[in-house]
Amino acid sequence: MPTFSAHDGTQLAYRVFGDGPPLICLPGGPMQDSVYLGDLGGLSAHRQLVMLDLRGTGRSAIPEDTASYRCDHLVDDVDALREHLDLERMDLLAHSAGANLAALYADRHPEYVSKLALITPSVMAVGIAITAGLRRETAQLRQDEPWFPAAFAALEAITSGKATDDCWQAIAPFFYGRWDARAQAHQAAEDGQKNKEAATEFGAEGAFDPDATRAALARFGGPVLLLAGEVDLNSPPRATAEFTELFRNAELVMQSGAGHFPWLDDPDRFVATTAAFLR
Repeated sequence: MPTFSAHDGTQLAYRVFGDGPPLICLPGGPMQDSVYLGDLGGLSAHRQLVMLDLRGTGRSAIPEDTASYRCDHLVDDVDALREHLDLERMDLLAHSAGANLAALYADRHPEYVSKLALITPSVMAVGIAITAGLRRETAQLRQDEPWFPAAFAALEAITSGKATDDCWQAIAPFFYGRWDARAQAHQAAEDGQKNKEAATEFGAEGAFDPDATRAALARFGGPVLLLAGEVDLNSPPRATAEFTELFRNAELVMQSGAGHFPWLDDPDRFVATTAAFLR
């Protein structure tokens, strides 16, 4: 894997898939090895995917200062990658928690972002509340699934503050459009791909200033795609629609039947939507 040096000297790694104009890809987790993104369902047939392993994840080095895991500090790493690739401007794709980092980057460096694609985005950076009621309503869309009773009971325990460790595993099917062998293998690999210390620091106090970020995104003039999964418990479409309204030039697409990882649930549809936006 190629590497480059962040501004504090931490060595960061990235994966490259495909040919063509580069598309910088920021993983979620938060702080998860970018390997879980695969090649985004075949999007590499349309663009060169440059997938950053955030500091302390994947093949990137662990920094001396763990406070540098905070989301607002990671903006400098994204810009160091842009400089390393000698890009005057770049298209940026971010998944889940990575959307918070992308939003902060667009806030601080709008002049370097051409297009912005936010895939089943987290909304922490812009202060949108996702209520327990909205999560339960989204979950109810899966009530005909054989795993639903146990998963919904676990969700109820979590939203009422009575969660056990087993509850988090029990709700895993809600994050996938199909709880099949491929989804189960993808989910099983997750624990080994995350830096839990870094994930705790990612959203620490001071990481986000929602009012300032909202104001900056309202000024951002580039095209923005927000892609929601119809049955995504993590980033319900209604919250993603509210996120969309913060931009001047944004399009919301809901992928039917998709969960939190739409490139797994229907690769062809995901690639067609995303590639068309990025043309």
